[in-house]
Parts: sequence; C-alpha cells; structure tokens
Amino acid sequence: MNVVWYALWFTVAVGVLVTVHEFGHFWVARRLGFKVLRFSVGFGRPLWKYVAREGHEYWISPIPLGGYVKLLDEREGPVDPQDLPRSFTRRPPWQRILVLLAGPAFNIAFAVLVMWGMLWHSGVTEVRPVIGDVTAGSPAAAAGVRSGDEIRAINGTAVASERQVVFDLLDAMSARGVADLTLRATGGTLHDARLSVTDPEQRRRLTEPSELFHGLGFEFWTPPIPPVLGRVLPDGPAAHAGLMSGDEVVAVDGQPVKDWRDMVALISAQPGARAAIDYRRGGELRHAEVQIASQDVDGKRIGRIQVEVKTPADKGFPPGMLVHTDLSVGVALVRAGSEAWSMSVLQARLFWRMVLGRVSLKNLSGPLSIAQFAGESASAGASAFLSFLVLISLSLGFLNLLPIPILDGGQILFQLVEWLKGSPLSERTQAFGQQVGIALLIVLMGVALYNDIARQFG
Repeated sequence: MNVVWYALWFTVAVGVLVTVHEFGHFWVARRLGFKVLRFSVGFGRPLWKYVAREGHEYWISPIPLGGYVKLLDEREGPVDPQDLPRSFTRRPPWQRILVLLAGPAFNIAFAVLVMWGMLWHSGVTEVRPVIGDVTAGSPAAAAGVRSGDEIRAINGTAVASERQVVFDLLDAMSARGVADLTLRATGGTLHDARLSVTDPEQRRRLTEPSELFHGLGFEFWTPPIPPVLGRVLPDGPAAHAGLMSGDEVVAVDGQPVKDWRDMVALISAQPGARAAIDYRRGGELRHAEVQIASQDVDGKRIGRIQVEVKTPADKGFPPGMLVHTDLSVGVALVRAGSEAWSMSVLQARLFWRMVLGRVSLKNLSGPLSIAQFAGESASAGASAFLSFLVLISLSLGFLNLLPIPILDGGQILFQLVEWLKGSPLSERTQAFGQQVGIALLIVLMGVALYNDIARQFG
C-alpha cells in the first residue's frame, strides 16, 4: 500500500512542478514572438486537444509525469518561409536566453508564491535553539557547550530558530569546519564556544544525512512527551496487536518506558523483531506481542510499529520556547522571497562543495527517495506536502541552471557563446556538448539511484 501511496504523490509532485517549469518556457516564448506549436500537460497521445486562434495546440496527455512545450525549430524539420522569423534559431540570442531562463524562474517563483501563501495564512512558528544532551568527549563538549544553553549567533550571524542553526552549522562545517557560537546560559549570561572539526574526512561525514548533530555531539532540547499513542495506523504492527489510540505504553520487553523517546528508542533498535509491550488502557494494565516492522530511514534499518505521537497543541514546549509571529501580506511576501534566496544560495554552495569532495554524495536523492518523501509529507498533511513542493521546486530550478548542455543552463551557455562570437557553434561542437551533458546526467542519476538502493537495503 505504501508503494502505491508514494507513487501517487510522486506523480502529483512531478506533474505539478514540471508543468510549471514548461509553462514558464511557453509563456515567455509567446510574449517574445516565438512560434509555439504545442503545450502539453502529460506525455503521449492526447486525451484532449484544443487549437487556439494563434495556431498553437493545448494537449492533455495520459502519462502525468510533467509536460512539455514544442517551439518551431528549423533543425527539426522544414519550416514555412513566412514562419522562419519566428523559429527558435532565428530569434535574437537574448530572447532565446530569456525563454530558457523562464523554466527555472517559474519554478523559483512557484516556490515563493506557495511559501507566501503559507506564511500569510499561518504565520511563522519557530522553536528556540536550546541545547539538550551533550555527548562527553565530543567537539561540542570540548568547546564548552552545555545542556540548557541557547544558541544566539553562529559566526557572527544571529539565529533565532533550530532551522537556522541547522543550515548555518551545515554551511560552516562544509566550509572550514569552524563555527563560532554565541550562547546564552540558563542564568542569562552570554559565553562563546568554538566548534572546530579539523579533519577533512570527519567534516565530510558531518554532511551525511542525519550525521551533523551526532558528529558534533549535541541535540536540541525537546520536552518529555508521555508515551501515549495517538493515531494507530490501520494494518500496522500496533493495530494487528490490538493497540489503540490513547493506550499508554509502560514497558517494552520488560524495560520501563518513561516517555515517548524511550519507547521509540527501544522499538527502533529492533527492526523485524517481536517485542512484548505492556500498556495501560483505562487504568487496566495489559500486554501485547508486537511484530516490529523494518523501515529504512536515511540508509539505516529501524523498527516501526506505525503509531503516531499524541502531543498537545503546543507540542509540550513550555511558554517561551515556541515563538509565533503572524505576518501581513507584504511582510509574508518579503519573508518568502528571502527564504527562497537563502535556500537557493545554500544549495549552490553545498553543490559546489560536493563537486570539490567536501560534501557527501549521499545527499543526492533519486526517484525512490523523492517518492518516499512525497508520500510521507502527504500523509503528514497539506502544509507538509506544500513545504515538500517548495523544496523540490527550488531544487528543480537550481539544477536546471547548471551549465550542463542537456539542461537549460547548458543551452543558455550555448546561446551566450553564439551571442559573443556572432555565429552559432558548429553542429559537431553542440553534439559533443550534448553527449557530455548526457554522460554527466547519467553519472549523477547513477549515484542518486545507488543512494536510493543503499537506503532501502541498509
């Protein structure tokens, strides 16, 4: 069932984002006077077709993995002499560049618009970055980071949320491996700490999925949550064992459970095993034998019984730990643009450092991982799925701007060279560039698919 669910939402995500991308090419091409032959939502023979007065066609096709736009191009076949001025190759290079830029630009604009709507509707709720457990002997412990400290700044830049800390630490560790922290202790006094990781291989490992805080040796503080089951997923291990929403777990295999984190730790460590769970229902102590399912998370096999946590509206955080800000329509738009810019710049930095070997290639995700993320975010609700679309749309926009000949960025590079030299590149040169581009994409896709398979099989 999960496979079908993941495939469904992967198809929805790809269909929406690729259609947005292609619509960008279509819209700008029409505005600049290119002759557009077709704009198709989906691939294959049309299920529905409409011919506009201007002569271009709109198609809806049965394979919903995106779409495409077809422009008049004399390289693809004979062109009526009267239409030659509107052929792609006959338009000025700067206009061709704008058409090619439009696809990535529309993906970025789409991400900004979705973020704008979410921020305007719901505002921003941020969790203050307070330190929880610190591992003895770790870089954090050596630097003087203490449990209860709140991170106020990283390398001179103020931070106000856990999310900002994650991004800034990832940036710092993948650059020089040094992060100067300004911390506020529980008593209110400020002190400094320098996180320093000098070994390049160790720094690279910190950039692997889920390794940043494990490697640095600290976690964010989270409030203790009672081990009370929220939603119990139908047909899951817990449901098959008779567990129900509202049950309070008191022990797993005889080991007492104090809070939700204890329960998760005990179950996660036993993928595929059978566990004895003692629980309380309506004041009565009961017992169940649960066959723990095995699930891949960031390349590791962990145990799951497919239940959700039952948390209060404030997620159990004490007053002051959650900072909520309502945003006006204008402020929300500015915030959305700023967030999109920051994420795109960080993405570009990390990609370049990946090329240099300073960021782990394990961060590349293929279709299997993206499908899993799509399905899980859809299960978490509309807000989570829209946030997923924002991230993937920004990534799609960025990746298409890379100077790889088969992508928009590579085609833009060809047009710039033609504009500067006053004549097109030879067909041989363009063909060679396309071959190089295909080879690079095959390598990237191969690494991403390898990562997917490695995550699935641990």
